[in-house]
Amino acid sequence: MLAALAASATVTAVLSTPNAVAEPLRTDAIDQAAAVPASAQAETPTVEETFDGTALPTGWNAVDGSWKVQDGRLVGTSTSSGQLSRITFGTPLTDFRIESRLRFESALDGGRWVALGLDVAAGGAVPWSIATLRNGSTTANGLEFAQRTTSNTWNVTDTAAAPVQVGVGKQVSVAVEVRGTRATWYVEGREALRTTMVNRSTTGGQALLVNGATVSFDDLKVTPLPKESFIRKAGDPLRVWAHRGGSSAAPENTAASDEVARRARAEWIENDVQPTKDGVPVILHDATVDRTTDGTGAIRSLTAAQVAGLDAGSWFAPAFAGQRVPTLGEQLDGLKSRGGNLLLEVKGVHTRESVARIVTEIRTRAMTSRVFIQSFEPEHLRWMHELAPELPLGLLRSTLDPDPVAIAKDLGLSAYNPSDAAFRTRPGIVAELHAAGVSVNVWTVDDAARWEALEKAGVDGIITNRPAELYGWNTAFLQRAKPVVLSPAAGQKVDRAQQLRVAVNAGQPVTIALDGKPVENGAALDTTSLPAGEHVITAQAGTGVAVESRFTIVATPTGLAHLVLTSGASQSAVSTMTTLLGRRQYAVLAVYAGTPAASGLTAVRRAQIVAEAKALAAG
Repeated sequence: MLAALAASATVTAVLSTPNAVAEPLRTDAIDQAAAVPASAQAETPTVEETFDGTALPTGWNAVDGSWKVQDGRLVGTSTSSGQLSRITFGTPLTDFRIESRLRFESALDGGRWVALGLDVAAGGAVPWSIATLRNGSTTANGLEFAQRTTSNTWNVTDTAAAPVQVGVGKQVSVAVEVRGTRATWYVEGREALRTTMVNRSTTGGQALLVNGATVSFDDLKVTPLPKESFIRKAGDPLRVWAHRGGSSAAPENTAASDEVARRARAEWIENDVQPTKDGVPVILHDATVDRTTDGTGAIRSLTAAQVAGLDAGSWFAPAFAGQRVPTLGEQLDGLKSRGGNLLLEVKGVHTRESVARIVTEIRTRAMTSRVFIQSFEPEHLRWMHELAPELPLGLLRSTLDPDPVAIAKDLGLSAYNPSDAAFRTRPGIVAELHAAGVSVNVWTVDDAARWEALEKAGVDGIITNRPAELYGWNTAFLQRAKPVVLSPAAGQKVDRAQQLRVAVNAGQPVTIALDGKPVENGAALDTTSLPAGEHVITAQAGTGVAVESRFTIVATPTGLAHLVLTSGASQSAVSTMTTLLGRRQYAVLAVYAGTPAASGLTAVRRAQIVAEAKALAAG
């Protein structure tokens, strides 16, 4: 559906008039990867606060609302749904984790929220990006990733229900991991939501925001993340690499195809780069301009000015008339202003000087943290490694090397990227390359049946012409990976007389816990031994997202009768208690059960009968 929409004339209009749609992304990510060693990033938090003092920490700026340190916690208050109380802190970081333990102290309603600011100017000026958690966290938009645009309006990019109910008075641990324009929400250690649409800048730090509530925070930490591994974690979906942009729905290697890929939530946009006659790197796949423009001739025989005048869209569809062959600089500027990461293929024959020009274009725009280089030519990758060792490298292959691991080590690869046909000849290379720390991404695959086969084979990503469809397939994959708790059902109210059995529907091994303690699938639950109130069944398949089912043990006359009849009390005590129960004299029963006259009761059962009789009397 995304692809079909993007193929319309609307995409062309969007590119020429950005204000016609939601505010464009501003993604001036910081180029810091080469400056800070990964080990130092992993070990040294840039912010670590326990709020043990009496004043706001040094460098923290309360932009608006009420912010104070009290009783070992930071407390932020917003008195109305229209007020955004904000406090800023920290330093600009590209890849980082922000985490805290927080608690709603009060809230105007379930829709009020707290947010972790992911990229916010110290003075609070728009635009900025946040990750929000609502008081009513299990609603469909209990979690969000959102942007405040330059026009001071909201652009909510992603929503989901949180895996736990928060509410007033309950402390929860929250964290967001940010990598460039991508981020992942965690609640109580469980992954709950992802985005590829974080709005970035060169100067924004971190922040906390409160809306229509009072929220307190403790143990807040911001930690730079080490260099990213491109090996897919167990339970994660396939990485989406958009081949020549969204090339099934827009003319390849143009701003329009980039826009399609961006809207399709591709993590990386793949483009090809070649030099013109005068040495300007431009985005084009073929050796000539004949197939994809209204011009003719070899790209290396045309000047950049000549290429700039060509129509690169009409061949695909009339709606794309006027699309141009971008220079690499224009392509990078577009990614910077509208969002996205670049998988750049160094195409055809290059000299060391032309490779150096590519590096200059990337570094000038501070984009090394958002560019991944690939090529069929090992020499190109050697030059890249010498000139820009911070850039991740991938080797493209139409046929497999005799020893992929050896060449990967020799070139310092982050990825080994074979064609699908080549991969079929030896799928075991995934395990071999993973053991060497090298990811495997297969090209160019547009068929869902092959996506499934490749996912099962353990590959890390797919280079595809259909990024929207692969993103949708990934969404379904994540849903399939979630177990379903059939019993106890979510929201079920259970009395002591009911018999419960844990039932979780999962297509793979699943870990189940009751109130944090392991239980087996199919295990019977003794309702008489469970405390009154809410209980939580959690189920997790592998390292996937955990799901919850909350049920409540409640007091009922039937349940109380079961407690009495199975109590082991003396015959006279049981007779007296059942008589009082039959007469609905719950308050008298509560008093009697607490006296020595109710002989034979254990201390635990006595307390249960008294508590449930009192609950029935009060209700």
